[in-house]
Amino acid sequence: MKNAPAIFVREIKSYFTSPIAYVILLVFSLLTGFFFAAYFNWATRYGGEASMRGIFQNMSITMLFVAPLITMRLFAEEKRSGTIELLMTSPVTDTEVVIGKFAASLVLFTLMLASTILCPLFLMTYAKPDLSPMGAGYLGLFLLGAAFLSLGTVASAITKNQIVAALISFVILLGLWIIGWMSGAVGSNVGKVLSFISLVDHFDDFSKGVIDTKHVMYYVSFAVFCLFLSVKMLQSSRWK
Repeated sequence: MKNAPAIFVREIKSYFTSPIAYVILLVFSLLTGFFFAAYFNWATRYGGEASMRGIFQNMSITMLFVAPLITMRLFAEEKRSGTIELLMTSPVTDTEVVIGKFAASLVLFTLMLASTILCPLFLMTYAKPDLSPMGAGYLGLFLLGAAFLSLGTVASAITKNQIVAALISFVILLGLWIIGWMSGAVGSNVGKVLSFISLVDHFDDFSKGVIDTKHVMYYVSFAVFCLFLSVKMLQSSRWK
């Protein structure tokens, strides 16, 4: 993994030398701020609970749209511009390339989450919320985001078109999101399977302030599996 940091630095620079990182950070911050202001106004008027639970749920939905935008260029742009051939002939392994690029997208995503820290700080100024659920909620968002980004990495490795990569990622993520809603409408055994597969069902406990290791392991396993698929996709492109 000695070359992964070099790939990481290269990818981070490419994010911040283009408008995409700044646009993503701005849009996510503004949307989260809007949701928080609306919730805070409602809670002030009607005596709502002083918590971030509803905001975390809204942030997770926003991530569904933002994550594909972060990952769409990882490999698709390399393929479109032809630099993927130079990258593949350099003394780096496919695993190092995938890990370096994924780590860069994860750092950008972490900065995106950090940009919303004013919301809980504002809440603590005017109320006395429990801090533990906030920490659990942010941990859940980080793990959910890592899962989203890992799937987006696979989608970007499939095609050379950034828009197509974003659409593939979004459609699959939306499908994995929706099956959680379907789990209650089918039989108990099938419902349990759908609930386990669903990305959103594993996030619910985090938004409530509960950290369950089975949910942590699910997101970690999901991300590792997707990164493994990305490596295999990259290896297959060497023979085309």
